[in-house]
Amino acid sequence: MSIKILLVDDHKMFRDGLRNLISQEMGLEPIGEAKDGNEAVAMAEKYSPDVMIMDLSMPGLNGLEATRKILEIRPQTKIIILSMHSDRRYVLESLKVGAKGYVLKDVDFTELVQAIHAAVNDRIYLSQKISDLVIKDFVKSAKSEDPSAYSLLSAREREVLQHLAEGKGTKVIANHLNVSVKTIETYRKNLMDKLDLHSVAALTKYAIREGITPLE
Repeated sequence: MSIKILLVDDHKMFRDGLRNLISQEMGLEPIGEAKDGNEAVAMAEKYSPDVMIMDLSMPGLNGLEATRKILEIRPQTKIIILSMHSDRRYVLESLKVGAKGYVLKDVDFTELVQAIHAAVNDRIYLSQKISDLVIKDFVKSAKSEDPSAYSLLSAREREVLQHLAEGKGTKVIANHLNVSVKTIETYRKNLMDKLDLHSVAALTKYAIREGITPLE
């Protein structure tokens, strides 16, 4: 029986290329595509994929938050992060939220296939180009590392932060999250107080650095 795969990336050309490669691989079946994290959550529930190939940097809801939400509603789905970012923090946070693999976008396709088969067998796969780096960096900075946004902030705080960093107005964010404008204003103030940052511009820089919102 084929492994059902759902692709999540905000670049259509990349999705098209990856879908073509997967469709030519025996035992793998691409069953759908999502262009952002929110769509990925909805499609995971609708199509019940065995594996999801997830980008990290996407508008609206990033790959880490999408992974966390998907695994809450469908824990049997295996999620592999496919990203251009080789930063150790992104890798560790991906594993913390439940991803079964982390593969860089510039590797050979055969490495992604290996990650897919590892995931369905409930094993974690790290891209060969970053596994050594991750281990060395972890040993070096485990004692001195500053807390990340994923330990300092709640899921809703991170979601509000991403929307703020993407330049969305308070009313737009409130409507999207189905809360009041006053609630969003409170979140914004709490974020500034908690992070000791005093402008939306500073929050934006922080969100980019922490991988909460895409750089592009």
